[in-house]
Amino acid sequence: MSDRKPIPFPILLNNEVCSLIQADEDVYQIRFKNRAANAYLMRGSARTILIDVGLSTNYPHLVECLNHVGCPPETIDMVVLSHEHLDHIGAAFHFNLSRTYVAAHRLAANKIMLRDDFSMLRKMFNEPNVPINVDIWLEEGNLIDLGNFRLNVMHTPGHTSACITLYDQDKGLLFAADTLMPGGVMGGIFGSGSIADYIQSLERIKGLNSRILLSGHGRLSDTPQDDVVIALQRSHALLADTAQLFDALDARANFEPIMQSVRDLNKLDDG
Repeated sequence: MSDRKPIPFPILLNNEVCSLIQADEDVYQIRFKNRAANAYLMRGSARTILIDVGLSTNYPHLVECLNHVGCPPETIDMVVLSHEHLDHIGAAFHFNLSRTYVAAHRLAANKIMLRDDFSMLRKMFNEPNVPINVDIWLEEGNLIDLGNFRLNVMHTPGHTSACITLYDQDKGLLFAADTLMPGGVMGGIFGSGSIADYIQSLERIKGLNSRILLSGHGRLSDTPQDDVVIALQRSHALLADTAQLFDALDARANFEPIMQSVRDLNKLDDG
């Protein structure tokens, strides 16, 4: 057993809806106690950003946390959305009304701006049906420079096709959203997601020299390397279970109805 002591993460504010926790110098987690995803404030020397913003209904509490550390909403230069699910992006439309830029991977931006309610899980979260404008469409390899932080944009699909992870190599900060959570918990496979993509994304994260995991849900973790190993084990087990499920199906029994459908379609051409 390791004698390494866990990193203490000070709690700066705690109420019935959320907690404000200091993850590192000038880095704060806003952890909501309902279904909303975590939001992260990074106060850079050149610019200040939020990574995800939670549900719209939590916006007043998000503002309370921002004010507590002297960063009211009007001082936020950019909001970066990790993917299209409304528990992460619901409050983003509030920032469209200010000087703040909103950024997301191009695949997420397309779903958000077209208001793809199925992909955004609107029915699950019952968020206001209001437009969210994405000003900056991110790609793999982009760099978000905050002055004292430099975040590399990694396209890490799996949970959805549009997920991104942000990584500060110098400080070892890994913002993995729903791709990786403490204890190796996986965020699930939704809609456009893929377990094979998930595994590939986790393999990429495994190769990073991460120091702190700042995930989409749950606590902060100072054992990201352990977390990703567990997540890979679970994802491979899920893939194996899926293969067994399909092996259990009698493909021959389903083949004839499929071929009959093809023959029926061909008849339409003959008419």
